[in-house]
Amino acid sequence: MFLPGILLLLLPSMLHAYFLMPFPGSQDMETMTAAYYLEKFLIPSRIIGFLLIILPVLNIYLNGRWRGRIGVTVLLLFMGGLFYMSVIMASAERMFLEPQNKVFAAATTNKVSLDKLVVGVDIGGETKAYPINFIAYHHKVQDTIGGKPVLVTYCSMCRTAHVYDPVIDGKYQHFRLVGARHYSAIIEDEGTGSWWYQASGEAGAGPMKGKTLADFPSEQMTLREWIELHPNTLIMQPDTNFADRYANLEAYERRQTTKTDAESAILGWQKGAWVLGVTIGNETKAYRWNDIAPIHVINDKIGTTPLLITVGNDSLSYASWKRTVDGETLHFTADSLGKGFRDDCNCFWNFGGECIDGKYKGKKLEHIQASQEYWHSWKHFHPQTTQWKS
Repeated sequence: MFLPGILLLLLPSMLHAYFLMPFPGSQDMETMTAAYYLEKFLIPSRIIGFLLIILPVLNIYLNGRWRGRIGVTVLLLFMGGLFYMSVIMASAERMFLEPQNKVFAAATTNKVSLDKLVVGVDIGGETKAYPINFIAYHHKVQDTIGGKPVLVTYCSMCRTAHVYDPVIDGKYQHFRLVGARHYSAIIEDEGTGSWWYQASGEAGAGPMKGKTLADFPSEQMTLREWIELHPNTLIMQPDTNFADRYANLEAYERRQTTKTDAESAILGWQKGAWVLGVTIGNETKAYRWNDIAPIHVINDKIGTTPLLITVGNDSLSYASWKRTVDGETLHFTADSLGKGFRDDCNCFWNFGGECIDGKYKGKKLEHIQASQEYWHSWKHFHPQTTQWKS
């Protein structure tokens, strides 16, 4: 009974940790369903395992020799260490905690550096900015914007942000962080117990498998740019309980696997390259970051939709729009001052997609959602994607 008991105590927990954490080879395996059902078995297996070993252990301590008692003690300590590593240390929910003090400040009282990259959201006229080095640690922040509940997510493994609607089938859900599969964070809703991929919003296991969370529009830019466009915005402030965790991600937003442009040119579409991914209808396209950042303005088309992508002079801020106004497709170029872009008629458009001077003054381009992401992640969740060539 002793050996089966040990196996039941340790093996399911170790497998569960292996499937859901970035151990060598684990993220490339198709084990989402196995990990999902294995988690349901963890508590029963631990109870059964404990019951199987308790009598043999008591028998050794009460009737065995001193060598046997020492041996069992050493074995139990070793088992406890493995259990702690697989259950506590390898638990995403315990490693990446939610903010304890969720504080927002106006631009006038904000303490976050204006150079920090943020995920900006505008719903119903209310705008909020979430610094990436904060939410990259937390992975998810549940909040309300414009009277609507939102789930602001960021996965540091696939390097992408999404703002989801946490209301499923008319019921608000609270989410917990489960781990990661295919280098994408996995979150579980409290109501149905389904597991959702952060990178795509699709449920990969559970009762809602195959369904997709609704995605709120969001933008990624420096806080300085965001405040310029939204002076009344609220900005998420650092939770002092996690100052050291934020510090570890201080340069995260400016660091990618490819270290130099020359190296990038040689390696091309490598696994860890940054891309900007866009989905319109059933078609997707990926734009390699090191190709588009120096150009700043890209006029393209996905399917029949004319697309405009802009990258700021800081090479961090980006946005994308449909480049059609009043039925006319426009062609854009970067403005010489780097504060926006101009169309064929020399109208000036700001980084928020609004024309502030010229023939189309007051018009605003239709926002199209784009996601900055690692190439390996985008390709996995969008296997039919095409690649933009400069």
